[in-house]
This record gives sequence, C-alpha cells and structure tokens, in this order.
Amino acid sequence: MSDIKSMYYSLQNDPFPRELHLTVGDRELIFKKKTWTIGGEERGLRYGENPDQPAALFELDQGSLELGGVNFRSPRQGLISSLLSEQMIQSGKHPGKINLTDIDNGINILQYLSAKPAAVILKHNNPCGAAWSDQGLHYALSNAYWSDRIAAFGGTVVVNMPLNKESAQFINDSYFEVVAAPGFDPGVVDILAQRKNLRILKIPGLAQLRTLLNIPYLDLKSLVDGGLIVQFSFRNRILSADDWLPAQANTQDGTVLMARQPTERESEDLLFAWAVEAGVSSNSVIFARNGATVAIGTGEQDRVGCVDLTIYKARTKYADVMAFKDSGLSIYQLRQKARSDAQARNTLQDIEARTDADLAGLKGSVLVSDGFFPFRDGVDLAIDQGVSAIAQPGGSLNDAQVIEAVNQADPQVAMVFTGQRSFKH
Repeated sequence: MSDIKSMYYSLQNDPFPRELHLTVGDRELIFKKKTWTIGGEERGLRYGENPDQPAALFELDQGSLELGGVNFRSPRQGLISSLLSEQMIQSGKHPGKINLTDIDNGINILQYLSAKPAAVILKHNNPCGAAWSDQGLHYALSNAYWSDRIAAFGGTVVVNMPLNKESAQFINDSYFEVVAAPGFDPGVVDILAQRKNLRILKIPGLAQLRTLLNIPYLDLKSLVDGGLIVQFSFRNRILSADDWLPAQANTQDGTVLMARQPTERESEDLLFAWAVEAGVSSNSVIFARNGATVAIGTGEQDRVGCVDLTIYKARTKYADVMAFKDSGLSIYQLRQKARSDAQARNTLQDIEARTDADLAGLKGSVLVSDGFFPFRDGVDLAIDQGVSAIAQPGGSLNDAQVIEAVNQADPQVAMVFTGQRSFKH
C-alpha cells in the first residue's frame, strides 16, 4: 500500500522535446516546453492524467494564426501556459496535468463573468460550484462552496480578483488541492501556506479575462489512431441580456407561440448560468439562483434524464448542508447513523421534510440547458420544482410543445433561446 501511495507524489521524467512545431497552412506555430525551478530543481509537469503517464506543458512562443478571416490567440495572451516559477508561490505536491486543466476550465468559465467578483470550484474538469456577487469575493466563494460542499472536497478554486484574507481563511478551513488568483492581498499567502500540500498559483491574466472574449484558440482532439480533429474553440454569443433570442415557434396549424420574457433578475441568473455552462461536460443542465449554482448536471446521455438526475443532486446537496450544519455529519453519514440511532433518525426525518417543503432550494431558480429540449418532458420536470425561467438553444422539431409547457405553467415560466449550442466533450 505504501508503494501505491508514493506514486501520487512521484515525478515522471518526460521524454518530450523542448519544442513543438505545428505548421498550419503557411503559418508555423512554435511551442516551448514549460519547466519551473522548484526546490532548486528544474521540473515540468508531475505527470499526466494518471501517475504512469508522462506529460509536458507547452506554451505558444512564436507565430500567429488566422483562419477564415478570424485571428486566433497569440503568444502574448498566455495564462496557464505562461506560468512562471515565481508565480508558483507554493507547489504543494507539484502540479500535474489535471490540476492545470481544472484551472484552465475555471478560466474558461470566468472569462464570461468579469462584471463581478466570481469564484469557481472544480473537480475532474467540471465545476461543482460557481457564484458571482456584488457583495464581494468571499460571498461568491462561500456560495460556490455551499452549493456542493461534498464535491468541493479536494477541489480547485479559481477566482477573478485578488484573494483577500477572509476568502483565504475560508479556503484554509476546508480542504482544497489548488487555488489560483490574479494576486493575493498582504498576509493571504501566509494563511494559505499553512496547508503545505496546497498548490498556490498567481495568474495575473485572471484579472483581464474580458480581453480574450471571442478570440478563439486552436482546439485539438487526438484520436486513438493518432489522428487529430481540429476546431475553433467555443465562443459564447450570450454576453448580455440583449443577446437572448425570443422563444417562439409555429404550431402545426400555423399559430405562433411565444414564451414570456425573463425579468431582470431572471435574466441575470440565466446569463450567469449560461457562462458556467461553457465549462460543463455535455449533456448538461444547470439550476441557478441569486448568482450561484444550485445544482449542476454533467455528462448525461439524455436530456430528460439529466434534468431528473440534477434534481436528485439538488435534493441530496440541500439535505447535506442541513445535515452538516446540524450535526457535523454528511447526509450519507447521517443516513448510516440513523439505521441504529433514534436521535439521528429523527434528525434525518426532519431534514428530509424540510428538503421537501423547500423543494431543495429549486423554487425560484432558473435553468439552462446546453442543448435543445427534444420533448417537453424535461421542461415539465423543471417546472414541477418551481423553476421560473429557462434558457436553451432552441431549434428542436418540438419547440412549440416546449414553449407550450412554460406557457401552461402557473405561474407562467419564462423562456429564451440562445441560438447556439454549448456542448463540451
């Protein structure tokens, strides 16, 4: 067992060259391998997705790319790949591939949330909680954490403004693997460094993410046969309330159905949730309320099933917060204890009753879906939980039935179309 544990702390010597050259038409892009001086040694990535996979990080160093009249991100716009040794303030167990890709997906989300202090907590390259708030970074971070504190355990925290002491203490009171920020207020690193295995990374570009909006990068996917699929990266077209499209469709008899437009509050929550959606593996849906995620459904194969499972997740996470605050136990630990302890059983029954009465915090929430609803069943499920507004791409053959579902709801539920899909595989 000790040998198995030690492999997670070991460094892989990677065999990759110092440079990679990629020729795209008449353009050449030159990438340089990143290493850092840590503990007096030159080190690259610890390892890849697993400890037995050598890996390397490469930074675009020279060259520019233009395709179809669109200019791509340049060598002067690096974030993760531009990380310097002095910006790796504490290396902890030293970062591997998944630590950096989690930060990268946090950046992917935060580039659309620059209007307010925002925080994203990620695990396995998916957000488990996200929030933004006019009340400051600590408030956003706290809301992101409590939306799913179980999944946040051992996660990665990425924020879009310098970390303050209150936020640092909150991070230190929990268990995280990585924290990345554009900077740190005086005394903050001393608080964070009490966790010796915490990786503390300073990424100044996190404070200027808006400058990257709608500038794509070359998105490469390697196939098992060694081939490549190359695509433009996703560019979010919904950057303000003015970008929503009216949800309307024709019925079979030619009648035009239109959904209610969202209120200002609903629209802001939809904008927030659609930004987070850019970083969630598809098929996915997100419930959000008051600038924070309530539940995130990821990677499901059918739309209605994703809605159903996300509702289940919302119920579990909502009950877990009450269990943890009431008894210091997770909802799973409380259920186990309730099998043989009468007091725990009464506590569990009370929590379950409150979860039912509160609809697991979903009442008044909004829902976004990364793909259209092929049938109205997923929408009906969400409406039953008290959702007040929905955003989805539109374009289904059954759009009229879906709009009919929100129009028949009492009170009537708002719906808008995004006009784009947000799949992420």
